Amino acid sequence: MMYIVPIVVAVIGGPLMWLLHKLDKNNTQQHGQNLEALHRLEGKVDGIGENLNRHIDWHLDHEDSDS
Repeated sequence: MMYIVPIVVAVIGGPLMWLLHKLDKNNTQQHGQNLEALHRLEGKVDGIGENLNRHIDWHLDHEDSDS
C-alpha cells in the first residue's frame, strides 16, 4: 500500500507543476510588457513636467508685465 502514495503524488504533482511553470512564463512575459509601458509613460510624464514648468514661468513673467 505504501507504493501507491508516491504514484498518486507524481500523477497529481506532475501536471500541476507543468501548469504552474506555464503560468509563470506567461506572468514573466506580462511583467516585461508592463515594464516597457511604464518606461514609455515615464518619458511622457517627464515631458509634461517640463512643459508645465515653462507654462508657469510664462505666467509669472507676464504677470509682472501686466501690472
